[in-house]
Amino acid sequence: MKHPVTPAIRVLRDEAVAFEPHLYDYVERGGTKHSAEALHVDEHAVVKTLVMETDERRPFVVLMHGDCEVSTKRLARALGVKSVQPCAPATAQKHTGYMVGGTSPFGTRSRLTVYAERTIFELPLIYINGGKRGFLVSLDPRELRRVLPLKEVEAAIMKGADV
Repeated sequence: MKHPVTPAIRVLRDEAVAFEPHLYDYVERGGTKHSAEALHVDEHAVVKTLVMETDERRPFVVLMHGDCEVSTKRLARALGVKSVQPCAPATAQKHTGYMVGGTSPFGTRSRLTVYAERTIFELPLIYINGGKRGFLVSLDPRELRRVLPLKEVEAAIMKGADV
């Protein structure tokens, strides 16, 4: 299958990560629900890459299950900061080099700390952005630990749940 060669794909190749490319028709604001449906996979296995920042404007990445949201209170506590919030799209793009909707944790422009939801590593296979809208790669989640400077956190809440 012909697929884009993004900075993320270059990192995966350089690190000898076994991955499978998956292209689908990107839909603005479709999110992980749309990509999971398009690829016929469980949304829980689709891992979104969120660019967030601390109250001191320090950017970082959070990897979260597609069917969950980030508890900013729990995440801030885990990071030892007052608060965390999503970066503005332009700020996220400046730090990562990727457009929102196509952000990958691999091959970011700036070296960002990555916080991964602990339960991602319980899955046999994850689908994560390959660095372009409408492009996911599937891989063994343990490869995240090997390739990225990451820290595990517990900050998931089910979509729509009260915090």
